[in-house]
Amino acid sequence: MKIEQIYTGCMAHAAYYLESKGEAAIFDPLREVQPYLDRAAKDNATIKYVFETHFHADFVSGHLDLQKKSGADIVFGPTAKPGYDAIVAEDGQVFEVGDYKVKVLHTPGHTMESTTYLLIDENGKEHGIITGDTLFIGDVGRPDLAQHVVSELTEEKLAAHLYDSLRNKIMPLPDHLIVYPNHGAGSACGKMMSKETTDTLGHQKETNYALRADMTKEEFIKELLTGLMPPPGYFPQNVLMNIKGYDSFDEVREKAEKPLSPEAFEAAANETEAIVLDVRTEKEYVRGHIPRSIFIGLNGNFAPWVGALIVDTKQPILLVAEEGKEEEAITRLARVGFDNVLGYLNGGFEAWKKAAKEYDTITSISAKQLETAIHEDASLKNKVFDVRKQSEYTSEHIVDATNTPLDNINDHLAKYPSDDTFYVHCAGGYRSVIAASILKSRGIHNLIDVGGGFKAIKETDIPVTDYVCPTTML
Repeated sequence: MKIEQIYTGCMAHAAYYLESKGEAAIFDPLREVQPYLDRAAKDNATIKYVFETHFHADFVSGHLDLQKKSGADIVFGPTAKPGYDAIVAEDGQVFEVGDYKVKVLHTPGHTMESTTYLLIDENGKEHGIITGDTLFIGDVGRPDLAQHVVSELTEEKLAAHLYDSLRNKIMPLPDHLIVYPNHGAGSACGKMMSKETTDTLGHQKETNYALRADMTKEEFIKELLTGLMPPPGYFPQNVLMNIKGYDSFDEVREKAEKPLSPEAFEAAANETEAIVLDVRTEKEYVRGHIPRSIFIGLNGNFAPWVGALIVDTKQPILLVAEEGKEEEAITRLARVGFDNVLGYLNGGFEAWKKAAKEYDTITSISAKQLETAIHEDASLKNKVFDVRKQSEYTSEHIVDATNTPLDNINDHLAKYPSDDTFYVHCAGGYRSVIAASILKSRGIHNLIDVGGGFKAIKETDIPVTDYVCPTTML
């Protein structure tokens, strides 16, 4: 069977391309659709269907633009109520793509319209299942997202639906089927996904905690909800965009690709409520940046961090990017619904400096320098702030360091010293610079970044806690 996974690492997202005899289908596409059109053109194929497994929360799907540009029909599973023209399929309905068949399996739980698509080859043999966020490799979809859109859909109700869907629709299928999920490790749509992006269903039945044959519904609900962190704030907004519709990506890009001189950029920043978002590398940002700008670099998990920290997708944004990276930044912002980019600094940060505009820096030291400082004054360990996730901190951290996770750093502002100098670190140096930029934008400047993060710290003699194995299973 000719099926290809199109994986986007920075989003931990997988779309799928299916083609047979000049007909093609796309499953769960990202916002920018040209790569899918190009892929079909390579096969001289016509895109017949765009299948959506559910209304996505972590990204804005490209289904509407694909429909407009290819003439394809959009297909959702049962109970979906899109605000635009689409086929709402029945459970068990079969669609033909060339000699292949795509069978609809309604699998509510992650959301009520969540659907798995069973792929059947030209010989009538069942090949695999495109599971969306119903079943991941090593995990299953979180059941708490829909309640942020429809309040009566509690996480307990959805978890119960997911248990039934897995037991009645997924687990009875043959073991040889290949599982094609919508996400891999790093996505916020699950809590412990594997770094692998495909597997056989039989192996998942043996290894996935949520598919244990002897698990009761009550046990499933408890294990699924235990340790589930709150979803990023932008998720409900993306869901609504995917339900109601959105502006064409071409229109969004055209509006955003507006080069601004340093003077025009400064005026726009002063006259609007725009956030100045600097997407260069952390090292470049540390050496110099526009005062009160926020750093979220393109070289990391850019879009998810933007969504987690800026939250409001309608927020006006002014971009500072490395020359030639502006379009990439605009595209990756649009993937998560941030369509209100007002323009970018023409010539990048160097143009700002050449125009003799005011700029700021961040003091950054190496882990070795932190080791020397702590050796001279052991009390400095109390002034170290670890912005990694709580789970990372719990596993291992500097003795006496305080955990202020970047995800909800604004809730921890009162913990930072108002006068004394303090140190900020993460795992490798990316998140700590994001944290430093946010703190400085809040008027907290008495900080020092630890370059290289905890990875570098572990190579020093700074005392760290030992790993403690959890006594209960998530």
